[in-house]
Amino acid sequence: MKLTKIFNLMVLGSSLTILASGCRHTPTGVTHINGQRGTPDGTGKLEDGNRIARSPNDPLNGGFGDESKTKLTGQHDGWPEDPSKPLASQTVYFDYDKSAIKSSEQGKLDAVANYMKSHMEVAVRVEGNCDERGTEEYNRALGERRAIAGRNYLIGLGIDGSRIDTISYGLDHPVESAKNESAFSKNRRDDFAVLLPRGK
Repeated sequence: MKLTKIFNLMVLGSSLTILASGCRHTPTGVTHINGQRGTPDGTGKLEDGNRIARSPNDPLNGGFGDESKTKLTGQHDGWPEDPSKPLASQTVYFDYDKSAIKSSEQGKLDAVANYMKSHMEVAVRVEGNCDERGTEEYNRALGERRAIAGRNYLIGLGIDGSRIDTISYGLDHPVESAKNESAFSKNRRDDFAVLLPRGK
């Protein structure tokens, strides 16, 4: 009798464990920042901005995989960059540890969208960059979020997403090398490279 009760309790416990684990839901198409907790030094609360939910059909789905390497997303690999750099003055700057487009920077994205509307043959690569604080992996992921924020803003202005590539350089492409807030603020940015069709 005792053995039957013990056996029944074990079966019930196993069933509840299986049921509980079956109810857990892990979202798909989410970029996680490995080893980070919301701030570049790995401390603090994980903020919503540290994850990017994507549709499984989104060409940007899948994240970086190995986040220590730069990854290009888009369809224009091999398209040459316009050497005249027509969008060089439209650099978008970000607050520390943020990927939200500030209202003060929106006019620059409006100018990028207008350029693309008047030059239908070109594509644009949005290049996400960070200052040097934080780990390489963290900054690679933050640069990705910044590039995607720029891409999504352009799509919201009516630009076909298939014309917009993104890349994250993380902390690898600083424009200022000083270690102060003035330099850091210039390195937290999206740059825009105009891509020309092959043979143009």
